Amino acid sequence: MNLFADIRATVLDALTQMQAEGTLPDGLDFASVAVEPPRDAAHGDMATNAAMVLAKPAGMQPRAIAEALAAKLLADPRITAADVAGPGFLNLRLAQDVWQALVKAALLQGTDFGRADVGKGQKVNVEFVSANPTGPMHVGHVRGAVVGDALANLLAFAGWDVTREYYINDGGAQVDVLARSAYERYREAHGLEPEIREGLYPGDYLVPVGEALKEKYGDTLLDKGEQVWLADVREFATQMMMARIREDLAALGVEMDLYSSEKALYGTGKIEAAIQTLKDMDLIYEGALEAPKGKELEDWEPRIQTLFRSTAHGDDVDRPVQKSDGSWTYFAPDIAYHFDKVQRGYDQLIDIFGADHGGYVKRMKAAVSALSGGRVGLDIKLIQLVKLWKNGEPFKMSKRAGTFVTLRDVVEMAGADVTRFIMLTRKNDVALDFDFDKVLEQSKDNPVFYVQYANARVNSILRKAREAGVDVSDATLAAADLSKLDHAAEIAVAKKIAEWPRLVEIAARGNEPHRVAFYLYELASDLHGLWNRGNDDVSLRFLQDDTATSQAKIALVRAVGVVICSGLGILGVTPVEEMR
Repeated sequence: MNLFADIRATVLDALTQMQAEGTLPDGLDFASVAVEPPRDAAHGDMATNAAMVLAKPAGMQPRAIAEALAAKLLADPRITAADVAGPGFLNLRLAQDVWQALVKAALLQGTDFGRADVGKGQKVNVEFVSANPTGPMHVGHVRGAVVGDALANLLAFAGWDVTREYYINDGGAQVDVLARSAYERYREAHGLEPEIREGLYPGDYLVPVGEALKEKYGDTLLDKGEQVWLADVREFATQMMMARIREDLAALGVEMDLYSSEKALYGTGKIEAAIQTLKDMDLIYEGALEAPKGKELEDWEPRIQTLFRSTAHGDDVDRPVQKSDGSWTYFAPDIAYHFDKVQRGYDQLIDIFGADHGGYVKRMKAAVSALSGGRVGLDIKLIQLVKLWKNGEPFKMSKRAGTFVTLRDVVEMAGADVTRFIMLTRKNDVALDFDFDKVLEQSKDNPVFYVQYANARVNSILRKAREAGVDVSDATLAAADLSKLDHAAEIAVAKKIAEWPRLVEIAARGNEPHRVAFYLYELASDLHGLWNRGNDDVSLRFLQDDTATSQAKIALVRAVGVVICSGLGILGVTPVEEMR
């Protein structure tokens, strides 16, 4: 039940009636007509911009449209006031029983309250993490993993058919470095001194790989040239690293639907097919790029390369796909991989990239636009850095990783639920501070505690009511006399609950799961505020001498709990029923 969508439908019906009556001209586009919370809650419950956006195409003054629309809307028993403000905004106030009905709807629908169908079953592919299989995932991957997984949950909740995908970057030179590093640990497993020369991976996370290689190959690879062992060791080490990555993701509560391999694109004709498709569109040509800005001419040697005419699809410059020596650039397999996703029939693609991939955004969007004929959209979310703090100082840990804090380190120190919630307390393109002390403290300043505490309070109220012999089953609470919820503070909480379905749609359309975390904090704050007011105002306490009144008040509290559990489910966080 999206009350804002319902009232918008009422506004559109009124506008259509005004057209039929000749008050408004025919042929107006109502797509930009919105109904949303007013900037100042004192002005009303909802506001519509209908008069403002229709005035120019209608050739009318906005206030004239707003006044006529207000008269129509007041015929709806749900709307008690419709006031024209400023140049033509229309502020609406709704009857108290509308908000009381929202509480009942939340109880009847349970955690499906707010579930939407805006995705209409469209197929969306969310690719995230996609870390090189050369070592354990670090703290930067944590944020990308959480954002990607929560976004996938959100889209599924809003009606999309979602696939979570991990692209294994196992086709580049870095996996050869992994193989050489693992071989040195294999030598170490045989009692030899490993030669961890510059350029190799130094972390002792490869020690178990070396031992496993010894168990499989014995000493048959010792003192052999890499032409003998490189391919086998590379495959073996990659598989072991991917097994660890899967374990790390599981510890964070992330499960992929599909793992795709970059290596599988080579030697299969898939890269060639993708490039040929672009060539058939006259988007591939031989040429030399201009010198990058800021380069002195003597520093630049133009080379004839195979280029993708990405400027034809919104990029700033054309991009090389094949070097002058005939080898593919890094961009070429990425084009082939996204072409494969287009061919799999997805309606929308979403990539979660690290901030260092900013230069890839326009070229990848251009490639997908070209290869799909503009049918498939690509949204790329860049994940900014996470800065770790402990005891008021930057936190660094080498441990087994070599030079960085691992995903497993963070989860073991803070817990998966805390980690996930905190990673969503900032928009993805804003840097995030993760303070191990603050994320575990029990205070209002810790958003995950504050939200979990609200849910624990809900459950505490339910337990006390049961102990007092009050029936607080959802069916009973939904049937309670909710007209007893008549205090402004109680109605304010109901109004916040009413925002949840709208918030889901907005967050899903914008691919912004952090909005869910923000909303949950606000809802928790409203519940805590109502609880605290009950300390001074006995009439606001949830347990009253009158059972019917108690059930009405507890219905409101339980509705808050329903929404919190639903929202935490989207974030991938387990609701806490009791704080310890």
